[in-house]
Amino acid sequence: MSLTNQLSSPMISSSSSSSTFLLAPSYLHARPRNASLPMAKRASSIKCEASQSEKIEYKTSVSRNSNMSKLQAGYLFPEIARRRSAHLVKYPDAQIISLGIGDTTEPIPEVITSAIAKKAHELSTIEGYSGYGAEQGAKPLRSAIAKTFYGGLTIGDDDIFVSDGAKCDISRLQVMFGSNVTIAVQDPSYPAYVDSSVIMGQTGQFNTEVQKYRNIEYMRCTPENGFFPDLTTVGRTDIIFFCSPNNPTGAAATREQLTQLVQFAKKNGSIIVYDSAYAMYMSDDNPHSIYEIPGAEEVAIETSSFSKYAGFTGVRLGWTVIPKQLLYSDGFPVAKDFNRIVCTSFNGASNLSQAGGLACLSPEGLEAMRKVIGFYKENTNIIIDTFTSLGYNVYGGRNAPYVWVEFPKQSSWDVFSEILEKTHVVTTPGSGFGPGGEGFVRVSAFGHRDNILEACRRFRQLYK
Repeated sequence: MSLTNQLSSPMISSSSSSSTFLLAPSYLHARPRNASLPMAKRASSIKCEASQSEKIEYKTSVSRNSNMSKLQAGYLFPEIARRRSAHLVKYPDAQIISLGIGDTTEPIPEVITSAIAKKAHELSTIEGYSGYGAEQGAKPLRSAIAKTFYGGLTIGDDDIFVSDGAKCDISRLQVMFGSNVTIAVQDPSYPAYVDSSVIMGQTGQFNTEVQKYRNIEYMRCTPENGFFPDLTTVGRTDIIFFCSPNNPTGAAATREQLTQLVQFAKKNGSIIVYDSAYAMYMSDDNPHSIYEIPGAEEVAIETSSFSKYAGFTGVRLGWTVIPKQLLYSDGFPVAKDFNRIVCTSFNGASNLSQAGGLACLSPEGLEAMRKVIGFYKENTNIIIDTFTSLGYNVYGGRNAPYVWVEFPKQSSWDVFSEILEKTHVVTTPGSGFGPGGEGFVRVSAFGHRDNILEACRRFRQLYK
């Protein structure tokens, strides 16, 4: 039986107790609790901010960072979690399926966890104990990353900084760049790029009319331009954040497109921060690294992660590459400044995580990671087939674990709310990734197979 044919079969419960679903046929009509009470009272336990009416008994003399007040509401994914919690208060018996935040669900392969366990045991012995390690990462792991992901390119072991994840490194890079740089981002794009820029003071105020921050160059990525910006319309900035395969659209830039991007950066004297966190999901023959493009080592930083490859979203391990050839306008090496930032703000990735990372890059570990990635890609195909059969325009999925579904002339938050209210499935509203995401919803392929099949059954029932 094909994966998509399984959609018509009754859903069976998952082996994971945390995601087992009750199979009552009335799941779409779960009875609200305290339906007559206003939402503010029902959801009072999940407030993220103190009420303005609360009595203030004492306050310090320290002024708030004015850049924090520029941020719009909460960070996207905690806001989704807040709405999910409010939904559970309203529908306490609802069997929620989360296809929103891109959190992995499948177990870490044993070849990897056994290496972590072995390292943990060694720490209980005199011979195996170790304390602080190198802030830049253990030499064997840096060498393995260079060989596995950058073999045959111009990247060496010393160009690699091991960290606790790409998201963390994005903020460290922002600290290094400082507040006086200008930035460009894909629109839509991962919200951490924009939010960290706002916090650093690189932007102006938020313009509610166009849903954009002033002083940020938004590079519009649409189905019409193949989700690659028209660089002839993009103004010059110091920093260009670029993610491929892209989160949220799932689009992957071709070799020709990345060549244009590198040439654009060279022409303008810009630095590209290239996020390749989903490169191992690539099916098409596109570059897995920006350094496959000639000259990129002179204009690009690359950041990546084990999170979506090995299920390390909780283990935390990633890396950033800063080539020796990348120089500031005064000729000073960018890597030296980043090394100073790392040594000041970070004591190095956990030695347990690094032991797991080294196991990931063994022949057995790589094979195990590819199997898990293959599982998620099968999930992606199920989701694509579902929405395509319902008549929707669907993008992404082939090169990333995200499916980008178009809901023309509809508010993405309204679509998110309708799906959650009527199917108890959590997705991600496209506008949370920027104004270019309005009219789209991102559906994550991270989920147990039974959950994916059940979610797609509910989508079919809702949109039939």
